[in-house]
Amino acid sequence: MAKMASARHILVSTEEECNAIKAKIEAGDDFGYMAQQHSSCPSGRQGGELGSFRPGAMVPEFDKVVFSAPVGVVQGPVKTQFGYHLLEVTERTE
Repeated sequence: MAKMASARHILVSTEEECNAIKAKIEAGDDFGYMAQQHSSCPSGRQGGELGSFRPGAMVPEFDKVVFSAPVGVVQGPVKTQFGYHLLEVTERTE
């Protein structure tokens, strides 16, 4: 079976904003709610949910984290051409 992952993310324009949101999530704020409030990606409306995808479907910086980070642990800031992301892998098959 091919590798697959499901993830959600929050996209913002600055590293400072990304770190501030991450601190709030680590203090107990809900990731999905924070995505709805702050993410500039259309996926924010769905709590940042990106669905399932294979390696290579996302930009390389994103892919690297999604296919290596522990499931359920918020990662970031991850800088891409789009801005700064917080990522959470929600599921992964090896």
